[in-house]
Amino acid sequence: MPENQAGTMSSGPMLFYTETLIDHFTNPRNVGELAEDACNGYACIGDPGCGDELKLWLRVDQGVIADIRFKSYGCPAAIATSSMLCSLVSGKTIPAALAIHDDDVVQALGGVSENKQHCSLLGIKALRQALLDWSRRMEALE
Repeated sequence: MPENQAGTMSSGPMLFYTETLIDHFTNPRNVGELAEDACNGYACIGDPGCGDELKLWLRVDQGVIADIRFKSYGCPAAIATSSMLCSLVSGKTIPAALAIHDDDVVQALGGVSENKQHCSLLGIKALRQALLDWSRRMEALE
């Protein structure tokens, strides 16, 4: 059975994770916080339905995401999708980062079980909220 498809057993659903997803879960990229003086965008997003929470810090320099960090509290898929999102947007311009969608994150991981794909939305929502926070901070400086 392919590693990114869900099967079922009498005890409930059985999840299959791709090697890439497992790698991003066990070795997450860009994990941690940015110091307050190094951060100009922040978001904290939670999904009460499953208990996942994502905190995202970023630093934008001259319209480019120069640094991005996260802390994700949740299942392996939530941590892996957060890690992959950070990898995908790091070094991107704001428009290029905003063009990334949850399907891009899922595809970059080689797939995510259907019942865990909502985790990829968490990262996209956090990214957009952090960029909105950055935009508001920049307007306040003008």
